[in-house]
Amino acid sequence: MAATQAAPPRPRGSKLKALLNTACGNAEAARDALAKAGLELEAVQPGEMMKRLKQVVDQGTNRILVAGGDGTIAAAASHVAKTDIELAVLPGGTLNHFAKDHGIPTDLGKAAIVAVNGPVVGADLGYVNDCVFLNTTSLGAYVTFVRERESLEKHLGYSIASAIAFAKMLAEIRTFSVTLEAEGGKKTYRASLVFIGVGERELKVPTLGNRVKNGKRKLHVMIVQGRKPARLFALALAGITKGRQEAQKLPDFDSFLVDSCRIDLTRPTATIGLDGELKRLHTPLDYRIERDALRLVVAPPEGDE
Repeated sequence: MAATQAAPPRPRGSKLKALLNTACGNAEAARDALAKAGLELEAVQPGEMMKRLKQVVDQGTNRILVAGGDGTIAAAASHVAKTDIELAVLPGGTLNHFAKDHGIPTDLGKAAIVAVNGPVVGADLGYVNDCVFLNTTSLGAYVTFVRERESLEKHLGYSIASAIAFAKMLAEIRTFSVTLEAEGGKKTYRASLVFIGVGERELKVPTLGNRVKNGKRKLHVMIVQGRKPARLFALALAGITKGRQEAQKLPDFDSFLVDSCRIDLTRPTATIGLDGELKRLHTPLDYRIERDALRLVVAPPEGDE
C-alpha cells in the first residue's frame, strides 16, 4: 500500500461534499450506500465533473467524497493534491485498482462508512506533464488495446471486449523509437510497450500488476522491446510464472525504479494510457512521483474499527 503517514482527525463540524459520477457502473448502488450512511449526494454528469470539483474546492469544503472509477478519482485528486482537503472514495469502476491498493473497501456500504469516519493518510501520486495518474500509464501496445476495448465494450461487455482487443493488439503490434532519460542516464529503445506505475509493481500472479507490498515508493518503468507476438508471450509467461526478476533476464525487457524520468519520442504528440483511459499529450513526456501528495481517507487498521 502506498499510503503512509497518518494525518490529524478531521475537526468536528467540518464540511463534507459527496459527488457521484452518473456514468459509473454501480451508480444506483452508490446512491443507496451513501443514503444509508446519512450523506447527501450530488449526481454529476461526467462532462461536468471537473468544473463541479473546482467549485466545491473553491467553496472551502474540508473533505470531498467521489463515487466513480479511477478516472473520476484522478480528476478529484488533481484538484485537491498538495492541499489540506481530504479525499474519500466510493469505488464505482470496473477494476478499482486505486481503492484496492490503499485498503479502501470495495463493498459500497463499508466504503461509505469509511468515507465519513475513516482516518487520513498521505498517498503518492504520479504526474506526466502535470496530469495526475493514480496507478499506471502506458505507451504503445496497451493504447491499441484500450482503444479497441472501448469501441467494443458497450456492445459486448468488458470481458469479451477485452479478449478481442487483446487478440487484435497482438496482431497489430508496432514498434516506436523511445529515448528514456532518468537520473543522469539516457538510453534509446525500439519498443512496443512502455509501462510506468506509481510504486513498485508485481508481475507474478495472483498479484499481477499490483503494487508490491511494502515496495519502493518510486515510479516503476518497464519497457518491452520488439514486436513479435511470440516474444511478448514469452515475456508475459516469464513474468507471470516467475516474477519480474526472471522477466528482467530476457533481452526484450528492461525495468527501472526512479523518482522521475523523461520519455522523448520522434513525434510532437502522443496518445498515452492514463489509468485505463486515453489522453493525447505533447512530447517529451516528463514523469515524476509526488510522495504524500494526497490526503486520502482510508479504512482504519484492523483492530481499530
